[in-house]
Amino acid sequence: MIYFIILLVVLALSFDFINGFHDSANSVATIVSTRVLSPKYSVIWAAFFNFMAFFFFGLNVSKTISEGIIDISVIDSIVIFSTLLGAIIWNLITWYAGIPSSSSHALIGGLIGSAIIKTGGIKYLIWSGIIKTLLFIVISPLFGLILGITIGWAIYWLFRKRSPLQVDNFFRIGQFFSAALYSIGHGGNDAQKTMGIIASLLFGAGLLGKDFYIPFWVVMACYISMAIGTASGGWRIVKTMGQKVVKLRPVDGFCAEMGAALSIATSTFMGIPVSTTQTIAGSIMGIGMLKRFMSIRWQVARELLYAWIFTIPCSSFLSAVFYLFIKNIRI
Repeated sequence: MIYFIILLVVLALSFDFINGFHDSANSVATIVSTRVLSPKYSVIWAAFFNFMAFFFFGLNVSKTISEGIIDISVIDSIVIFSTLLGAIIWNLITWYAGIPSSSSHALIGGLIGSAIIKTGGIKYLIWSGIIKTLLFIVISPLFGLILGITIGWAIYWLFRKRSPLQVDNFFRIGQFFSAALYSIGHGGNDAQKTMGIIASLLFGAGLLGKDFYIPFWVVMACYISMAIGTASGGWRIVKTMGQKVVKLRPVDGFCAEMGAALSIATSTFMGIPVSTTQTIAGSIMGIGMLKRFMSIRWQVARELLYAWIFTIPCSSFLSAVFYLFIKNIRI
C-alpha cells in the first residue's frame, strides 16, 4: 500500500510539473510576444517567481481543494489516482491542440467525476465550494478584464504626452516587474491545488494522524515541481495567448499582466482556486477592447470560451472512466 501512495505522490507532482508546463504560456506569452525577453529567459524568469510565491501566500486554496470540493471521507487512493489521470490527460490534449484550458478546473473536474462514480451520486459533493468555483469561471476573467481596462486607461492617460518610443522603452523594463507579479500569483494559486490533493491522499491513508494539515515537504515539493514545469515551457500555447487574441505592445503587456496579477492574488488570499489561464485571457481582452473593440479576434476568444466550458465536464468524464477501469481491475 505504501508503495502505491508513493506512486500517487509522484503522479501528483507530475501533474504539478505538467501544470507549470501547460500554463507557462500564460506567464510568458505577453513578455515573449512583445519581444522584451526571449522564450528561453522568460520561462526562467517566470519559474523563479513561481517558486517565490511560497513567501507571499498561505494555504487557503489548498484547503479549498482538499476539503471544499468533495467530502474528505470519500477520498482514497483510487479517487486520487483517477482524478490525476483525468486531469493530466485533459491537460495534454489541450496542450497538444494549443488550447489554453484551465489546469485548476481539470483537477476539480477530476475530483467530482471520481467521487460521483465511487459514491453512486452527488450527495458527497460540497456544493458551496463547487458553486464558488463555477462562479469564478465568470468572475475571474471578468475581473481581469475590468482591471486590464482600468489599468490600461490610467497608463495611457499618464503617458499621453510621451512619444511612442519613450513609452515602449519604459514599459520594456516595466514588463519585468509585471511578469514577476503575475508569475507569483500564478504559482501561489496553482501550486496549492496539488498540495491539497497530496495532503488529502495522505490523510485518507491515515498518514497524517487525526487532524488534517499540509506537511511542509508537500508545500516545497509542489512549488519546486511547478517551477521546473514552467521552466520547461509549453510553447504551443504562447502564440494563442500572446498574439492570436490581440496584438500586444510592451505597455499593453504590462497592463494585462498587472490586471491579471491583482485578480489572481485577490482570489488566492480568499482561498478560491481560479483559472490563471482565464484571468490573463480576460485581462488581455480588456486591453484589446480599450485599444479598439474590433482589434480582438473574437473567433479565437470563442474557442477559448468553449475550452473553459468543457474542461470540468470532460475531465470529470475522464476521471470517472479511469475510476471504473481501476476499480474493476482491482476486483
